[in-house]
Amino acid sequence: MAFRARHSKISLSGAASLVALELCLVLFAAVCVAAQSGQPAAPDLDEKGAKLSGHRLELRGMEDTLEASQEQRRQIEAEIASIRADRAKLTAALLDATQNVNASERKIGETEARLDTLTGAEDAIKRSLTSRRAVITEVLASLQRMGRKPPPALLVTPEDMLAAIRTSMLLGSVLPQMRSETEALASDLSDLLQLRQSIAAERETLSHGVAKLRAERQRLAALVEARQSALSAAEQALGAERERAIELAKQAASLKELIARMETEVAAAARGAEAARKADENRGRAAEAAPPAAGMKTALAPFKDPARLAPATSFIETKGLLPFPVNGTLQRGFGSPDGFGGTEKGMLISTRVEAIVAAPGDGWVSFAGPYRSYGQLLIINAGQGYYIILAGMDKINVNVGQFILAGEPVAVMGDGSVKTAAAIAIGAVQPILYVEFRKDGVAIDPGPWWVKPELQKVRG
Repeated sequence: MAFRARHSKISLSGAASLVALELCLVLFAAVCVAAQSGQPAAPDLDEKGAKLSGHRLELRGMEDTLEASQEQRRQIEAEIASIRADRAKLTAALLDATQNVNASERKIGETEARLDTLTGAEDAIKRSLTSRRAVITEVLASLQRMGRKPPPALLVTPEDMLAAIRTSMLLGSVLPQMRSETEALASDLSDLLQLRQSIAAERETLSHGVAKLRAERQRLAALVEARQSALSAAEQALGAERERAIELAKQAASLKELIARMETEVAAAARGAEAARKADENRGRAAEAAPPAAGMKTALAPFKDPARLAPATSFIETKGLLPFPVNGTLQRGFGSPDGFGGTEKGMLISTRVEAIVAAPGDGWVSFAGPYRSYGQLLIINAGQGYYIILAGMDKINVNVGQFILAGEPVAVMGDGSVKTAAAIAIGAVQPILYVEFRKDGVAIDPGPWWVKPELQKVRG
């Protein structure tokens, strides 16, 4: 835009220069004619020349404006086409980067588990060796004494028959025990050496995994920043709406009230809710018109198109297909005792420090910001009265009203130092992500929606 404005200014100044030059030539010719005739130039000649110059300047300016307007329109159309294409590419890159981060986190978790097992085995062998230190000392002392004073040979000293028999009886009872102890000791020492080699290899693997994870997180952060900068054309309006959302969060007494007020009093959230309603209507009409086979195909692959601007299928049809939002371990499930005489309305998942949180399903962001003891809270409108609630994050990377895809990164966990109500409830040291599904304002069991092999254990 700035380039086009400068281009327009340059064109206008060039036109003005040409017209001024023409005017000077006209005036010079008039002065020459007047000088040759010996008469002064006519007074109205200057006025006509000025009018002519003004009309020419105005005409040239209009032509330049029309030209710039057409060029600007062409550039805007190209930009729109480019943004549409790049959005799909950017979203696909985001999904790929998120999967790479999750895979790296899973591998690091597996390596840490193996390392813990190996370290435990090493400690057990060390304790065993320590407990048998006295036996080892006695065996070594016996071998040393035997080396200094070996038993008498019968052929050499037959007169010492009694001493030889006593020594033989003693060695016969002691040697098997000494042999077994020596073999056990050698086996333990060999196992300890192998364990230490395995531990060194696992630590090297862990170091490479951490370095790869760090690189993937940096790439993901850059992609998230690119996505948000492409969506921040109305940043001033977003700032005002963000302040309004924070104010509503302070006033709302419950999540149900917060959702209702956000979608009626904040323009971006209202647009998202309206888009969800229209998407439900359009999907309903398309389902009625489409053959059953097409509907089944869409239901089986609802997350294939990264360029989609609305959920490909209804939320109810994604049961058994949704990915977990984060790598971690399930601490409490829906309906388990909450420690205060009630039951949990959601799931509590312990995560790694600074773990990436991805959207479980498609939807529009209804709220993003701090809320009471939940920490950073994200509410996603999945359509048909379904809402996905994620809480306990350290940073949220999406804006209210934004449409997000399943698997798309939306937030980052902290280091566990800031305690949310969920973390305090289970006395967790590590970060805790709270996940809740709602239907028409009532908490429901999210279990049926998760990918089937991962119902009990979160990926990682």
